[in-house]
Amino acid sequence: MPGRKHHDRDKEPPELNITSFMNLMVVLVPFLLISAVFSQITILQLNLPSSAAATKNNKKEIRIEVVVRKNQIELGDGVRLIKRIRNTEEGYDVKELSKILLEIKKKNPNKKDATILMEPEIEYDALVKLMDAIGTAEVVQGLSVQKIALFPEISIGDAPTGKGRKR
Repeated sequence: MPGRKHHDRDKEPPELNITSFMNLMVVLVPFLLISAVFSQITILQLNLPSSAAATKNNKKEIRIEVVVRKNQIELGDGVRLIKRIRNTEEGYDVKELSKILLEIKKKNPNKKDATILMEPEIEYDALVKLMDAIGTAEVVQGLSVQKIALFPEISIGDAPTGKGRKR
C-alpha cells in the first residue's frame, strides 16, 4: 500500500497536561493539613518504691493508698480505710477523690508520693484519669482556676484481694 500516508510516524507524542492535577494538589494539601488531628502524647512518670527508701523512712508518715475496685475507690493510709468512694453513673468519682486528697495535702504539705492499687479488670483509661486526679488538682482562687500538685510521685500495684479494709 504505497499510496497511504503514515501519519502516525509524523505525529509528535502528546504533551502531558498536569495543570488540573497541580490545581487539585494545591487545594487538597492545605485542606488535609488543616483538618488533620495531631495527637498529643503525655508521658506520666512512675516512681517505683525501692526497699532502701522503705528502711530510710522510720518516722511515722502517712502513706496514701488508692485501691481501685470495679465499683468503688478505697482511699487508705496503709493501715486503715479513710474513705470509700462509690462510683457515679459516669464512672469513678474523681472529683470527690481529688477533694479528699486536697484536704490530706493541706495537712501534709511535704508529702509527694501516693500508691494506686488496681484490680486486674480495671481499664487503662480509668488508671490515667485517676493518676491525673491524684497528681494534680484544680483550685479556684478568685476568678482564676489554678492547677496545684498534690502527689505527683505515683506508684502502681495490684489491689489486695477480698472485700478491702475495715473502717
